[in-house]
Amino acid sequence: MVSDDGSPHGAGTATALTVRDVTVSFDGRVVLDGASLDVSRGEIVALVGPSGSGKSTLLRVVAGLHDADAGHVAWAGELLDGVPAHRRRFGFVFQDEQLFPHRDVAGNIGFGLKMARTPAAAVRARVDELLALVQLPGFGRRRIGELSGGEAKRIALARALAPSPRLLLLDEPLTGLDGELHDRLAADLRRVLTATGTTAILVTHDLDEARTVADRIVAISALSGG
Repeated sequence: MVSDDGSPHGAGTATALTVRDVTVSFDGRVVLDGASLDVSRGEIVALVGPSGSGKSTLLRVVAGLHDADAGHVAWAGELLDGVPAHRRRFGFVFQDEQLFPHRDVAGNIGFGLKMARTPAAAVRARVDELLALVQLPGFGRRRIGELSGGEAKRIALARALAPSPRLLLLDEPLTGLDGELHDRLAADLRRVLTATGTTAILVTHDLDEARTVADRIVAISALSGG
């Protein structure tokens, strides 16, 4: 793959994620046909294409949320075929955030850490660190229903980053925001991902958003094995 400006991606860096010849069909209709992709460690890749082109399906296969009919996914050379989602150490930011309404902001961000039995003091410190990173310091006690749309998306990002995932997958994370807020959060998303050195794949249909956030843009049509 090459970037949209024609330059090689990840020059001199190690390949982290490898996707090879992934094929997925739904009810006899081929959604992905031999898709292949490499992502370097620390690289942010935007996967663009129209609705229904298979972008989100590929993301779910990488996450372990959907099984491919053929092909494989590997991390640092280790095959992940058959490895369940919760063992892949990947983070996922959904289009609709999927925050827990019965937990406050701190409870949402720290959920994955608590499930991993991280000491309470370390959880509190990580929550505070991430709230500062997403520019919402002091929001820990807020209820989810009290958040604006933009604030909810920042909290969803903080929750996904809390366990320090080795790969972050973002499925249309800025959908539904008005233009000015959308553009501001796209720039903030880029800032947060680069500040944390996070390897990430962003799915979007918005080319301007992709250009703002990503190091490299790949059209879903370019992934097919033909």
